[in-house]
Amino acid sequence: MVDKDNQRAVFFSKQLQQSGEGNAVNGERAVLHVDDDPLLTRLVAERLGGHGYRVTSLNDPRQALKELMRNQWRVVLLDIDMPETNGLDLIREIKAYDGGIQVIMLTGIVTLGSVLQSYRWGAEACLLKPLREIGPLLEALEDTFRKIDRWSQTLKELALRRRVESHVLSE
Repeated sequence: MVDKDNQRAVFFSKQLQQSGEGNAVNGERAVLHVDDDPLLTRLVAERLGGHGYRVTSLNDPRQALKELMRNQWRVVLLDIDMPETNGLDLIREIKAYDGGIQVIMLTGIVTLGSVLQSYRWGAEACLLKPLREIGPLLEALEDTFRKIDRWSQTLKELALRRRVESHVLSE
């Protein structure tokens, strides 16, 4: 039994090193920004772009779910008060489609109820507009991407462990 455990540990360690999965390698930091204000989405895209983020702006919130399905976004910046579609309704739809999509709410209409609802329905953060300082948004995005990286690492390790188990059992 000890030999099998040692084989498993050595194989797992080698596989992890070869794949690079044990390293803290971050992928592209892509963000979908849904807000009916084109001036704000352009400003946010420029500011975040200067910090290494790739931002795609969507000014028609009715297209948000189609865009999420088409491009498999992991992070969404979402306004709460928009014509046609309310951001609180949209976060519920986003989370029903894929609970792993991380949503950061941006709002100029601040009520305790809307902030609490956004958190209840799975928002990572709720920030207030106008964004005078980019720091809080950058911090929320970094926290969000760290969370995604942890999930991804855990899933990769789980898949690797399954491959190790299969390899050891087949010997």
